[in-house]
Amino acid sequence: MSSPLPPNVHVSKHPCLRAKLSQLRSQSTNSRDVQTLVHEIALMVGYEALAQGLETKDDGTDHSPLSYEYTRVTITPSSISLVPILRSGLSMIPALSSLLPFPVPVHHLGLYREKTTLQPVEYYNNLPYHRPSASNPSASGPAELAIIVDPIIATGATACAAIETLKDWGVKKIIMCSVLGSEIGLRKAASEWAEGVEIWVGGCDKEIDERGMIKPGLGDVGDRLYLTIGK
Repeated sequence: MSSPLPPNVHVSKHPCLRAKLSQLRSQSTNSRDVQTLVHEIALMVGYEALAQGLETKDDGTDHSPLSYEYTRVTITPSSISLVPILRSGLSMIPALSSLLPFPVPVHHLGLYREKTTLQPVEYYNNLPYHRPSASNPSASGPAELAIIVDPIIATGATACAAIETLKDWGVKKIIMCSVLGSEIGLRKAASEWAEGVEIWVGGCDKEIDERGMIKPGLGDVGDRLYLTIGK
């Protein structure tokens, strides 16, 4: 029997999510349904993650349509960035964006796995490293909270690279939301910055194969989303 996952890894037990994940595994699920299922699972994982990762604060007063005064409520921290791992992480952005009560910046990280070593290679990074200054007051520095979205955590190497990049950028906390992870990948990602990262996934599989693919897994989610299988 395998040992429990680290305390900063959270696997959903929602029965509807588990049923949707089973549908997503099927090779007969077409690209349009893959997009829909990833979106729906991202909503459910994101809902659970943000319920634990955010807090509320009073934000002045307003009036209802019947002119009754009430106390407005917003979330904290107010400085949040969404960080999709290209390319399949883009499929989860609409779900997470819809859960947040205000628009937040989206900063893209492009990472791919080198075929022989399975190590991540960064090919794109649009994090705003310039901080506000007298000469450039509109510049934006690191967010307090970064929400990484990537459907799969397989070997964990890509997740670790993204976490390290965001930690170096200066974020105070990271929430990572994924559809599926492997046990080894989740353990590796969770240990990269244990005190600063919380990982939320829809499901967990025990094994990965020699190609770094999860067994039974979901296949290559990016290829299934964008109809590039065999490219």
